[in-house]
Amino acid sequence: MARSPTFQLSLFEAPAQAPAKPAKRKSKTPAKPKQPSYIEGHRERLRNRFLVGGADPLPDYELLELLLFRMLKGGDVKPLANRLIDTFGDFNRVLAAPIERLIEVMGVGPKIALELKLIEAATHRMSQGKVLKRPVISSWSALLDYCRVTMSHRDTELFRVLFLDRKNVLIADEIQGKGTVDHVPVYPREVIKRALDLNASALILVHNHPSGDPTPSTADIDMTEKIQAACDAVGITVHDHLVIGKSTQVSFKSEGYL
Repeated sequence: MARSPTFQLSLFEAPAQAPAKPAKRKSKTPAKPKQPSYIEGHRERLRNRFLVGGADPLPDYELLELLLFRMLKGGDVKPLANRLIDTFGDFNRVLAAPIERLIEVMGVGPKIALELKLIEAATHRMSQGKVLKRPVISSWSALLDYCRVTMSHRDTELFRVLFLDRKNVLIADEIQGKGTVDHVPVYPREVIKRALDLNASALILVHNHPSGDPTPSTADIDMTEKIQAACDAVGITVHDHLVIGKSTQVSFKSEGYL
């Protein structure tokens, strides 16, 4: 029976190789566009001015620019700073603006709005630290500063009560009511209840007038008289009622209302 022919690979023949795969082209990540030199130069000059002279010589929009530099790493932030000032009036009112209104401004997203509100919260905490747990009488100037920082730039009325112990040390600072542009609901019973819970011996009442004029209204006077009468009934002293305007304040005690 004839054998089938066999084929052997010669020792001198190389085995067939698979076709080489084409080399992959390296994809180049597009380089980030560089900021125009005048923008980077402006940022550097503004930072240096702040380092040398502090914040006082800077107009509101430039101080706001310095904050926005940290939130927006690239681009010209001056138009946004001016837009915020034009919308709300000044630097303080930008920080005091409600977060939902900040977001409405073109160029301000949730992240920037949150950063601005954190800065506002930090300033309030610093001011509060100068008066909380300290005798109010000896730190009256710091107390007024704190009230102005936290209330003078709001666009709605806010009513807060400062609770004092027997040594007139500020033991608590609480918001008792939030209102509209010209009214805030206040309930004497709730004020007294909270004072008794804290074992407070005295109170200072504080509210703001968004109009900027701190002149007490008839409603302010009537409300104060009701709270004072309720406090008298349980042996709690009302030291004062402060009405905070945009650039000044009125003391009920100084004006003879208490």
